[in-house]
Amino acid sequence: MVKATERKLIVGLEIGTAKVVALVGDILPDGIVNIIGIGSCPSRGMDKGGVNDLESVVKCAQHTIDQAKLMANCHISSVYLALSGKHISCQNEIGIVPISNEEVTQTDLESVVHTAKSVRVRDEHRILHVIPQDYSIDYQEGIKNPIGLSGVRMQANVHLITCHNDMANNTIKAVERCGLKVNQLIFSGLASSYAVLTEDERELGVCVVDIGGGTMDIVVYTAGALRHTKVIPYAGNVVTSDIAYAFSTPPTDAEVIKVRHGCALGSVVSRNESLEVPSVGGRPPRSLQRQTLAEVIEPRYTELFNLVNDEILRLQEQLQTQGLEHYLAAGIVLTGGATKIDGLVACAQQVFHTQVRIGQPLNISGLINYAEEPYCSTAVGLLHYGKESHLSNDVNIAKRTSITTWFKQCSRLLRKKF
Repeated sequence: MVKATERKLIVGLEIGTAKVVALVGDILPDGIVNIIGIGSCPSRGMDKGGVNDLESVVKCAQHTIDQAKLMANCHISSVYLALSGKHISCQNEIGIVPISNEEVTQTDLESVVHTAKSVRVRDEHRILHVIPQDYSIDYQEGIKNPIGLSGVRMQANVHLITCHNDMANNTIKAVERCGLKVNQLIFSGLASSYAVLTEDERELGVCVVDIGGGTMDIVVYTAGALRHTKVIPYAGNVVTSDIAYAFSTPPTDAEVIKVRHGCALGSVVSRNESLEVPSVGGRPPRSLQRQTLAEVIEPRYTELFNLVNDEILRLQEQLQTQGLEHYLAAGIVLTGGATKIDGLVACAQQVFHTQVRIGQPLNISGLINYAEEPYCSTAVGLLHYGKESHLSNDVNIAKRTSITTWFKQCSRLLRKKF
């Protein structure tokens, strides 16, 4: 079998509340991620993004990784790992440094970002991501790439995403028990945004809502920059629970009923449609009108969307006081496993009063019949994130190689001269 290091392979692993997904991607010369291996299984031992049964999580992760490496015919030794949970928090910070040689260099850029992230974060938390938003040089603001520009003083605005140390370590521990190394831990909402958004949407202003089984990850971009991240610990599983309790059916059957027959907007369901609902305790199944099912589902999805909308309104007030552009002209992008239900877009539009679309992974090839589903958005985003890391490493290696070659050439010339 071919090792991942020899073929520029990337592996993304998401251990969610409802499902565990692993994808193996090959970076093609044109930068497209070609998916060559897939693994998935129902999740056990996770709740709202946190580990509550380590052994069960290890078994699910191992099973999923084994599936993916068998399909890809490769050895998997490391993964990019998604992380979510209500412990995830964010803050926007500012760093200011003098420009050393009248012109901004890479060293200046690294220095100002380092200054911006050298702030106190919540107790027992650590920084997960430091994402530059924009830069200012003297009186010029809104600079995307300051390298080479002249000035005296530079300011960087950055977005910090933090996580709880122990929560992160528990997820990492489960993966390491499978004999794998974690290349990097990545906020799942950020990964999903890498998979489903276009550059135009980021520039216009957009909110991504990744609705999983246990959490909703919210990511907001305006003017091309990441402004806000949030995790709400309620998601698709509460809808499933409502169905199970309302119709006295097992939770596993309730999930199937939700996906196959559910609708988030009762007004579009015909009164003549009916379905069979399994019962508990060996009782015979019962007949149920689909509209009655929708009457249970719609209020819960409306409640979930209102939680998101409240968060967006709070953010817009904050941005407005800072004098920043706060319009979400590109609307709302819904993705994740709990978006696979009829009438969801119409239901969301009634709450957000703006355009809404279901986000599917973009810019991939290979096994796309599976990977283009919304519930694969986070795993695909991990591959995109890993691709950028690989390309950055390649550039750094090329720079080091060229410097080494230059020194060797100088040494040879000096030896000849003397």
